[in-house]
Amino acid sequence: MTARRSLRPALLVVLPVTALMALCVLSIGLGAVDIPPDQVVRALFGHPSSDLVDNIVWTVRVPRTVLGLTAGAALGLSGALMQALTRNPLADPGILGVSAGASFGIVLAIALFGIGSLYGTIWFAFAGALGTSVLVFLLGRTGRSGATPVKLALAGIAVTFLLFSLTNAIVLTDPDALDRYRFWSAGTLADQDAAVVRSILPFLAVGAVLALATAPALNSLALGDDVAASLGRRLGLVRLQGVVAVMLLTGASVAVIGPVVFLGLVVPHVARVLAQYAGIGPDHRWLLPLSAVLAPCLLLTADILGRVVARPTEVQAGVLVAFIGGPFFIALVRRRKLAEV
Repeated sequence: MTARRSLRPALLVVLPVTALMALCVLSIGLGAVDIPPDQVVRALFGHPSSDLVDNIVWTVRVPRTVLGLTAGAALGLSGALMQALTRNPLADPGILGVSAGASFGIVLAIALFGIGSLYGTIWFAFAGALGTSVLVFLLGRTGRSGATPVKLALAGIAVTFLLFSLTNAIVLTDPDALDRYRFWSAGTLADQDAAVVRSILPFLAVGAVLALATAPALNSLALGDDVAASLGRRLGLVRLQGVVAVMLLTGASVAVIGPVVFLGLVVPHVARVLAQYAGIGPDHRWLLPLSAVLAPCLLLTADILGRVVARPTEVQAGVLVAFIGGPFFIALVRRRKLAEV
């Protein structure tokens, strides 16, 4: 029995990583032209069976898969970080309006300023994500009880719908912005090349380092502000570091793949269940990296299913992630424990 328990933490690492590697192979192999797994592996190691396979793998499928890995990890990490910072199980870059703020910033960049480059729109996405985070927190903390989980969720939903309305008002008066926005807004990994992936990697890397560095402080914050302060944690600095990390991770991801809602909400809860099963408990030094592995698993699964269920066309990955995450969110809200918060 003791030996089994000692193996659980190892399995917590090995199984998700193995699943992610298998999904990467499937993501590279499945599409309009299916490529068997053995040919995928041969092409990745420089021995493709044909020039067509080599071109499909390295020009189309690998950039798409790497984008799913990086953007999915960023959104999962930011979701887990937001839930820890706010001590709110409903926190999510989509639910709390951060994705909507980044989307609104991008639409402003395209429609009002004529900015079409990725680097140009990323800065507007960052500004929108940060502004929305501050606004939701200020709205959620009004009243005697302060920033409760339900109030923050309601404030985030209200701000999301407001920004959604403003975004629609802008794109409906600008045909060029509408053409670019309507496909991007569904959340998709398609039609991106390696240059786009490389352009967001510095932002995601800095955001990931900042997020992971907050893990020990997040364990202290889970005990309450007073306890965390007595342990020597500088609460303002920790929260600032977390907000900057969420802004970088969410802003860069949304700027490229669009607003994928519910990814950051679902994955941290799954990570907690797995960590509890492994006997680790709510240790954010495990939860944050595990969320960063599980989130791309979900995003790549949605992307793969989107290519298969509607051939020869595709269903955007963001649509399928929302299809999975919507019922999960409803079940989470209906939990008696959460309803009493």
